Amino acid sequence: MRDHPQSADVIKRLARIEGHVKGIKRMSEDGKPCSDILLQIAAVQAALRKVGQAVLEDHLDHCIIGARPEDSAKLLAELKEALSHYGR
Repeated sequence: MRDHPQSADVIKRLARIEGHVKGIKRMSEDGKPCSDILLQIAAVQAALRKVGQAVLEDHLDHCIIGARPEDSAKLLAELKEALSHYGR
């Protein structure tokens, strides 16, 4: 990601998510209850959705809206392609 206003926040959030995923791995290795593991997985999924939203907002604000007119069609096509994979 380029230097966007939310870059530092996104990087911090991803570091927390990384630690959370490692914690889930430890829970699995330690034989913790499946219901506890599933709750933690849901928390990571929610955190990833928030990170995705922040990246999308930055992309729209700083890449799409601020693009040169001759680049806008290409950038919109790339965004549509990325979004087609995002919700899967």
